[in-house]
Amino acid sequence: MRAWVGIGSNLGDRVSACAAAAVDLGALPGTRLLRQSSLYLTEPVGIAPCEWFVNAVAEIETDLAPEALLESLLAIEERLGRRRDAGPAPRTLDLDILDAGGEQRADPRLTLPHPRMHLRRFQLLPLAEIAPGWRHPRLGQTASELLGALGDGARVVRIARLEPAPGNGVRS
Repeated sequence: MRAWVGIGSNLGDRVSACAAAAVDLGALPGTRLLRQSSLYLTEPVGIAPCEWFVNAVAEIETDLAPEALLESLLAIEERLGRRRDAGPAPRTLDLDILDAGGEQRADPRLTLPHPRMHLRRFQLLPLAEIAPGWRHPRLGQTASELLGALGDGARVVRIARLEPAPGNGVRS
C-alpha cells in the first residue's frame, strides 16, 4: 500500500526530530521510504502561542495495514519523546497518516483520509512538492488543486531539504 505521512515538531530540536522520524518510517517492517519533502517552518494555528512547527511529508510503500501503520507511528512518536496530553499542544513529534492507499473510513481511532488535511497548508504544501498529482480520495482534487484553493493565511516557509540517509533507498 502507498501511504503519505505528515511529520511535525515544535518542541526541542525540531529538525532532528523530523529527520529521525523519516528514517524510522523507512525502517518499519515491510516498509520503504519512497520520497520525503523539504522541511517547512510553519506558523502555529489553533493553539496557544508557541514555537513555530517544522513540517514535512513522507511517501512510503508498506505492507502494514492502516491500523498497524498507526500503531507504528505512535511508537515512533513515543520513542522520540512525544507525550500525549489533552487537546492541541506543543509536541516533540506528530505523525499523521494523511492517506493510506486511498482508503476511506471514519472510526474513532483512525479516519482516512486525514479529516483536515485539505484545510492545512502545512500538510498540502509538502505533499504537493512530492506528489502534486496525488488525488484526495473523497474530494477528487489533486494536492496542487487543493493547495491553490486554500484560503488560510498561515505562513509556511521552506527551510531545508532532508538528505536521505545513505543506503535507505529513498528517491527524492
